[in-house]
Amino acid sequence: MKVLELPNRGVLRLSGNDSKVLLQGLITNDIKRLSSEPAIYAALLTPQGKYLFDFFIVSEGDDLLLDCEASRSADLMRRLMMYRLRAEVDITDISNSHKVYAIWDGDIGYSDPRSADIGNRLITDTTPSGDALSIATYEEKRLTLGLPDASRDIMVDKTFILEANFKELNGVSFTKGCYVGQELTARMNHRTTVKKRLLPIVSKNGELTSGIEIKNAEGKVIGDIRSVQDNRAIAFIKLEYIGSDSNFTADGIDIEILVPNWLELSA
Repeated sequence: MKVLELPNRGVLRLSGNDSKVLLQGLITNDIKRLSSEPAIYAALLTPQGKYLFDFFIVSEGDDLLLDCEASRSADLMRRLMMYRLRAEVDITDISNSHKVYAIWDGDIGYSDPRSADIGNRLITDTTPSGDALSIATYEEKRLTLGLPDASRDIMVDKTFILEANFKELNGVSFTKGCYVGQELTARMNHRTTVKKRLLPIVSKNGELTSGIEIKNAEGKVIGDIRSVQDNRAIAFIKLEYIGSDSNFTADGIDIEILVPNWLELSA
């Protein structure tokens, strides 16, 4: 078994009789799925349907644990407290005692609800035993699969979650009913063709750099690079250029734009 503590993840605990009711009215996914699944992936949006936070949710007894972006966990906690009002919910940051781990080739934890190909995740207050999994190896796999890593890849208050592939990555329910940003998300799903998406890319002749624009052969900007590991990255791409014969470059480096096997692009 290979083990990696994910250094950029924090953990919030929600306890109290109204914890599930609170989240059900806020998040993009259906909290009821936790009765039959070990974990769900979800987001919290602005009222205009733009991305604010994403996280994994697991049950621990009657409590809920949120595996979230560590650098923004305090912001997420404040946002949840704002929505709590008189609900019977206590929200605490337990990141000092509980860590999030990636588990490869082991039978502990729960399968990552976005894709089983990235292995298992585990929230625990003890250190799992096993061989060390390097962050570089994990990141290369994540980027190859096209799995976004919170605000490193998804622009806060700017990106619609369907552009970040939440539908394909099991992060949104279209049957659960109302939540913050639900109306716009549902309208995009049923009436609009998504024109931009996060997609994996690979360089052909050099290491990539976050923030660099991607251009086609005519010099037109068609996207930009987000998180990077060596010659692989996730980029935000205008889909009208996918499948063309154009060559793509980023700061002089030739790149290839990939479409993951879990994603079917509209014609």
